[in-house]
Amino acid sequence: MENSNIFSNSIFVSIAGLLIIGFLLIFGRRLKFAIQLERFGLPIAVICGIVGILIGPYGIFNFLSKETTSIWEESLTPLLSIVFATLMLGRSIPDLRGLIKPIGNQFLLALALGFGQFFVGGLVVKYLLPESINVNPLMGCLIEVGFEGGHGAAAIIGNSFNKLGFPEGLDLGLAMATMGLLSSSLIGSLFILLGKILKITNQTEFIENKETKDFKFNFNILTDFKVLLVNVGFVGLAILIGVLLIKTIRLSSTIFGDFSKEVINSLPVFPLILIGSLLIRYLLEKTEKTAFISQILQREMGILSTDLLIFSAMSSLNLSTVMNNLSTILLLTIFGLLWNIICIAFFSYFVFDDFWFEKGLVEFGNSTGVVASGLLLLRLADPNNLSKTLPIFTSKQLFAQLLLSGGFFTVLSPFLLSRIGLTYWTELCGALSLIVIIIAFFLNNKLTALFK
Repeated sequence: MENSNIFSNSIFVSIAGLLIIGFLLIFGRRLKFAIQLERFGLPIAVICGIVGILIGPYGIFNFLSKETTSIWEESLTPLLSIVFATLMLGRSIPDLRGLIKPIGNQFLLALALGFGQFFVGGLVVKYLLPESINVNPLMGCLIEVGFEGGHGAAAIIGNSFNKLGFPEGLDLGLAMATMGLLSSSLIGSLFILLGKILKITNQTEFIENKETKDFKFNFNILTDFKVLLVNVGFVGLAILIGVLLIKTIRLSSTIFGDFSKEVINSLPVFPLILIGSLLIRYLLEKTEKTAFISQILQREMGILSTDLLIFSAMSSLNLSTVMNNLSTILLLTIFGLLWNIICIAFFSYFVFDDFWFEKGLVEFGNSTGVVASGLLLLRLADPNNLSKTLPIFTSKQLFAQLLLSGGFFTVLSPFLLSRIGLTYWTELCGALSLIVIIIAFFLNNKLTALFK
């Protein structure tokens, strides 16, 4: 019986549990043991998530009730909103002079990866899944939704899957996101290790930022509390701007047909929150008021929100659904990883002019796990940002995030696939990916390199 669970099924227990986990994540990440695990590709958030699976309602120990994890599952959207709100607030808007071409190449790589994940997913579902399982064509969306979108996007798109008669899509999307996150951490760390051995990374002794020292040692309760409130307020303002923008877009849906209206109403707020974050940062820089923003606080809020999102999503994972579709998940994961590695290798050799390792690595983390995964790998490979990849990547996100990784095309994908069928969908995504690769190839004048 559910009432035999050790913990109560109350909102209080759910909130208290998240606060406790948040506390453990904040201080646990600073332990030497946790830092070493992160460097070997196993973030503490994933460890907490595995524990959450074990003690969750579908786990071995069944300590937590389904009601408790359902409340945590509902927190995915607010947590992901905070991640997007902090993405631009804590970083200076880069000077784009001299960066147009690198940003364009990074953007084309992101498009090729995203469209290619839909293409590969369609091929796997159409030709490789065993006949013994119940194959739903919408499974062709799972690689991009889980890998590029992550747990937050999988939770959002899961509602669309349910409307289209694929209720298992939510748990399979969350499972793919978990597989992607683990693959991003483990394989990404292996790449860093190989890069260090081959001496192709910028991994040097980390130079501690003066702001970090001040943040640690010059502690004043009243002053720091005011700084915290101001920074939380800016995050809330960025989210508010995103919410107002999405409300405006949805109000305009009344002039369209039923299909368009359904798609517009399913659009996530996250890309628009990113726009709100950029707008606030731009205004602060123009008015020379950036002193109100603490880079350390914004970064820590983003990391903590990502960690809590991973824990909440993994804790609510329905293991029975995952085990019943294990062959599907493994096949999609393997071929999704193969596509990511092949596509990034092509861009690294033919498209990127310099610092190809860092540019490819950050995109591998982002396209396999989440934005935070890409930033983590970049921080481990290039802690002092000698490659200048960070401003290129964050600038690219402003455009790529609106389309893929939970953006407009990701949201449209299940509706479009169900409308035109798996065959035409796979051909469309394959064509889009090929077109993007050809554009990147010729824009960089790499024709001669092909015949060397």
